[in-house]
Amino acid sequence: MIYLIGGEKGGSGKSCIAQNFAVALKRRDHDVLLVDADPQLTTFTWVKERSKNDKLQHIPCVQLHNSGADAESLEAVEDVRKTLQDLKQRYQTIVIDAGGQDSEALRAAMTVADRMIIPLRPKRRDLKTLLKMRKLVAMATAVNPKLIARSVLTQCPPSNKSINKQVVNKRVQGAKDICESFEIPALNSFIVMRNAYDDSDEAGCAVFEGPDSVDEKAIEEIEEMTKEILEI
Repeated sequence: MIYLIGGEKGGSGKSCIAQNFAVALKRRDHDVLLVDADPQLTTFTWVKERSKNDKLQHIPCVQLHNSGADAESLEAVEDVRKTLQDLKQRYQTIVIDAGGQDSEALRAAMTVADRMIIPLRPKRRDLKTLLKMRKLVAMATAVNPKLIARSVLTQCPPSNKSINKQVVNKRVQGAKDICESFEIPALNSFIVMRNAYDDSDEAGCAVFEGPDSVDEKAIEEIEEMTKEILEI
């Protein structure tokens, strides 16, 4: 099964979702491979940091980004397709971090992926990208009918003294309604902005693993998201 984490908007937490989702799958005894197709190599760097800690489960990661002059050529696109198809024969589960841009690597991955998860913040500039993503998904499913795309809301505001739960729920539900209108339904679960995600990322960890302590609410969010994705 190939899970593609990608979209057009940067800064919405795609690498964070890919990394935590991969660890959640590993905890379920999946044979997981991470593929970093983002020029920033955020996930590839995260795995290198993770490899320094013997207490953490090893998750292999390959870099799948061509920064040369031919990176956007048809040959490069076909190389991405062939590489992913070959990797699919060798790993039970592949999680691709495709970054936050409309790239040929993203489009190529969409033609072989089984599921696509599009992280979006409940903000207008993120939700506006749904128009283009709907077109890309339609193009991809024409050649890859098994592809199912869903959005997941990330970095949602936490309920606190200045923002009550009712306000947060209204904003989240409004964003979900917009996702539904563009035929890329949002998962019921959503990710709240928490320090645990940044703190764990810097140490090559997932929220399940620390580094110093764990945030039970963050763990619950990732677990709910993972369960829901697996049930699609």
